[in-house]
Amino acid sequence: MSDSKAYSAIGGQAVIEGVMMRSKTSYAMAVRSPGNSIVIVKSALATTAKRSKILALPIIRGVVALIDSMALGMKLMTKSADIAMEETAQEPPSKFEKWLEGKLGDKTTDVMIFISVAIALVMGTGLFMLMPAFIASFTNPIIGEHTWALGIFEGLLRIAILVGYILLISRMKDIRRVFQYHGAEHKCINCLESSRELTVENVMQCSRLHKRCGTSFLLFVMIISMVTFFFVRTDVVLLRFGMRILLVPFIAGLSYEVIRWAGRSESRFVKLVSVPGLWLQRLTTQEPDPEQLEVAIAALSEVLDDKQPLTA
Repeated sequence: MSDSKAYSAIGGQAVIEGVMMRSKTSYAMAVRSPGNSIVIVKSALATTAKRSKILALPIIRGVVALIDSMALGMKLMTKSADIAMEETAQEPPSKFEKWLEGKLGDKTTDVMIFISVAIALVMGTGLFMLMPAFIASFTNPIIGEHTWALGIFEGLLRIAILVGYILLISRMKDIRRVFQYHGAEHKCINCLESSRELTVENVMQCSRLHKRCGTSFLLFVMIISMVTFFFVRTDVVLLRFGMRILLVPFIAGLSYEVIRWAGRSESRFVKLVSVPGLWLQRLTTQEPDPEQLEVAIAALSEVLDDKQPLTA
């Protein structure tokens, strides 16, 4: 018997009052407007990895996909907020926005997204890579020559910071709404991959957890970084910081390959290693209501027009 299941190659993301679904060739975002209608935004998907064979190589393609995903996600978050809060879209541009448009013209949005992604990457590296390394440096007198223990201690710190961060933001009402749409996104993809008709009733019965989720990706990053820094170690604090920064792309790329493989397999080993990520998803997803499922189904139905077949 094969250890693989039907695999749709469709991913997604929760946005403000909506869901974005992405196939290999296009993406579609569905957002619930204040008038209770569902607004669809659809476009062809341009991926950076297709521009060069080198960028499509394993590990490298993961880094490229992560940056592409962050850029698209930030763009659609802004767009979804404009749709969900119609008055925001009608506000006149600020003096700063007018100045930017005068200097950059049509490239204003692209430049702002680039800056946003850069800031997010710097903050993420600082919070999840450098801060644990800094805190762990205070254990040097205790650890002494056993520098291998630093990687494990740092890894546990990263996981604790990640869980604490998720628990903190989950207390915000708007974030809880996003987590509900996140659950709706997963339920729709699970319904599709179980070859069931995309109806609210069928989707509601599906799990809100999925192995290819970005939450699981983050946890894989934490675990793989722990293993990596177990072998790559030094007792020089500044050198340790430098290695953490330099190895971020490798760790992210390797995590991408692992979760990509895990998403295609139904082996017992994969199910075992996927369990921690699925546990964490119980924090980043919530059960959606029928109206939220309608939005997710609308987004998925749009990308299914591309006739993307399920593969084994």
